[in-house]
Amino acid sequence: MSFVGVGGRAGSGIPEQHGYPEDHVPLRGFDRRLSLRNLRTALQAAFAVPRMMRVLRHRHADVVVGGGGYMAGPAAVSGRLTRRRVVLMEADSRFGLANRLAAPFAKRVALAFPIAGRTRRKYVVTGRPVGRAVRDANRAEGRQRLGLAPTGTCVLVAGGSQGAQSINDAALGAFCPNPPFDVVHVAGARNEDEVRARVADGGCGPRYHVYGFLDDYPAAVAAADLVISRSGGSVFELAAIGRPSILIPYPHATADHQTGNAQWLADAGAAILLPDSECTADRLKEIVGALLVDRHRLEAMGEAARHAARPDAAERIADLVEQAARR
Repeated sequence: MSFVGVGGRAGSGIPEQHGYPEDHVPLRGFDRRLSLRNLRTALQAAFAVPRMMRVLRHRHADVVVGGGGYMAGPAAVSGRLTRRRVVLMEADSRFGLANRLAAPFAKRVALAFPIAGRTRRKYVVTGRPVGRAVRDANRAEGRQRLGLAPTGTCVLVAGGSQGAQSINDAALGAFCPNPPFDVVHVAGARNEDEVRARVADGGCGPRYHVYGFLDDYPAAVAAADLVISRSGGSVFELAAIGRPSILIPYPHATADHQTGNAQWLADAGAAILLPDSECTADRLKEIVGALLVDRHRLEAMGEAARHAARPDAAERIADLVEQAARR
């Protein structure tokens, strides 16, 4: 097995750290508006195809697996031109542009969610793979890592790796000063100093814990009784760990896919969907208060999350790839 990336971006070098070879093909994504840069990007994508073909031959690849990013298009075309089977993965509730372009070349497409119109035999709902750290996460170890008491209520607030100003503002207004439970607030690296200053000025007290970023985010989810977050790929971590949530989709996400992600858990009875435009301190405090006093509902939401989870997603996708290789 080998990997192909663009080089110099987030995630570059990770395969080699785990003992897998990694090749680099220069490429970048299209702008979401008309621009001259898109013409250059289209030319770059065209040149990427023969480069990918050389990589496939050099690595003696049997199957090409596309992860849904802008590399998926050239990878799928290269796979078809070199008579290799193509398997694609779609991680969100909306079919991305790269996968829409690459799907005609694919033998199988693994979907994280059911997607309307994608029901033919080539489309298989597998769920989205989660790491071993997610599957092994538990409440006791999570609380120990965060320095929290083994008992008592904990609410996790997380706006994604970059943070979310609307969630930060609402959480500080809802839970300060002196929350009656532990709050673990992952503010985002760029917002950490601001949130820490507001916590200090607002008298939030020792039970309000601020982080810019958490390397072991699954441990924080496992430590919490309730999670407040955006609804990107982390929804599958919430489901796998079995935590009830209040999901606030990022309103500018491509094709509004975060709303679809959140709706999946809300329809399962595992989450409450709160639009970003309604994410105020008063509204958040109202919803959190109602949930924390109704432990039966909270437990039922957690159980619904576990029921919706697909912890075997990685194994199912691997089976699809092995089937394609055998054929």
